[in-house]
Amino acid sequence: MAGSPRVGVLALQGDVREHLTVLWALGADAVRVRRPDELETVAGLVIPGGESSVMDKLARTVGLAGPLRNAIAGGLPVYGTCAGLIMLADTIVDGIAGQRSLGGLDVAVRRNAFGSQAESFETDLSFPTLGAEPMHAVFIRAPIVESVGPRATVLARVPDGRVVAVEQDNLLGTAFHPELSGDKRFHEYFLVKVHGRV
Repeated sequence: MAGSPRVGVLALQGDVREHLTVLWALGADAVRVRRPDELETVAGLVIPGGESSVMDKLARTVGLAGPLRNAIAGGLPVYGTCAGLIMLADTIVDGIAGQRSLGGLDVAVRRNAFGSQAESFETDLSFPTLGAEPMHAVFIRAPIVESVGPRATVLARVPDGRVVAVEQDNLLGTAFHPELSGDKRFHEYFLVKVHGRV
């Protein structure tokens, strides 16, 4: 996509390649972001799934935590999947000792809420924002949104009613991994946010 704004994928840990592959397939100018100077070059950022406590430590170690918080507060469109959702949450209900989030999303999340790796699952979700066709969702040691504050909007729930996708201004978060399902609509929705800001 000529003239497409650059979109970064936070490349400290997690399923970076899978997000890059989807973004490239959609014509985005997608790059890895590992340092503050790389963050400054992007018009949007994806925080991938992985291990949120490790991402937190690495972001602080490489000096990215502060710039990420500032970018989020400044309106940078950011989409977090699974661990990325945890990183964007204002509150982590069960974080490990010393774990910090970047914040920005007016939600409280619980890590690994669906259980261990062996209890990972797939299901179809209704996403009226993305059209009538359900979205196939892959949950891997997924978090859950336990509470949603007044500034955030629920986008999707699993059949038992628990919240698994939220939106707030420039921020999107999903407990599942659309980059693994073959359905590109959520990434397309995110890119609309990025294009709307530039």
